[in-house]
Amino acid sequence: MVFGKFKAAIFATMQAKDDLQTRWWALEAKLMKRFNKKPDMEAILFLIGVQETGFIKEKITKEQKQDLMHVAICTLFEQSGYYEQEGKDVDGWPHFRQLKSLPPFSAIEQENFMKDHILLYFENHNF
Repeated sequence: MVFGKFKAAIFATMQAKDDLQTRWWALEAKLMKRFNKKPDMEAILFLIGVQETGFIKEKITKEQKQDLMHVAICTLFEQSGYYEQEGKDVDGWPHFRQLKSLPPFSAIEQENFMKDHILLYFENHNF
C-alpha cells in the first residue's frame, strides 16, 4: 500500500512538471510570435523589467539591463510575498524590500520556481 501512495505522488509530481513545461512552451511560442525570436530567461526578465518601469532607451548599459532584471525578479516574487514594493525613486524606478528568504532550491527547482512566477505574471497581465 505504501508503494502505491509513493507511485501516485511521483505521478502527480510528473504531471505538475509536465503542465509547467507545457505552459512554459506556450508562453515561449506567444513571445516568439510577438518578437520573432525565441526568448531565453534573461530576455523574459528584461521584458518584464521594461514593462514594470517603462524604461526604454535606444542604448541600454549592462548595469541598466541588470537593474531591469532585478526589478523583474522582485516583481515576480512580490506575487508570493517574498518582496514588497516600498515606493519609487525620483527617476520612477521601483524599490523593493525583501520580506522573507527564498527557499533553498536546486538549480532545476530554482528554474521551475522562476518559470511558475513568470507564467503567473503573464496570466495576471492577460498575455
